[in-house]
Amino acid sequence: MKETMAITMIDPVNVLQKKFEDSHLLTKLKKIVVCARMFESKEENASTLVRVSTFDLDNPIIYKQVKSDYELVRYAIKNKGFNALTGKMGILVQPRTKGAGHGSTSRAFYARKTFVSHILGLSKWPDG
Repeated sequence: MKETMAITMIDPVNVLQKKFEDSHLLTKLKKIVVCARMFESKEENASTLVRVSTFDLDNPIIYKQVKSDYELVRYAIKNKGFNALTGKMGILVQPRTKGAGHGSTSRAFYARKTFVSHILGLSKWPDG
């Protein structure tokens, strides 16, 4: 697995107001369909579909880790501010800038490569 995957944008007001159980992140992860494709060229004249996978957050170990990653983001926003979010945070889900170029102020939750690999059924993380 070569790429991370954007899951949903981070609205700091919404994240502060909602616990993980009511979050947009959980809503997106409850039942998603992910299509993996082969990178052909920058022009993207064609795209080979490699795998299609459905996923839900039913593994309690993974659920707990994603919840912990979300709560880390909530804590950072509450105590340090939205700009304190960094891609170094989170084990399975990381907050990262989204948008063109450096200096972007918008952020999104991204599934790390290991999590994307698990979502696609290419690997198990951990015991799941």
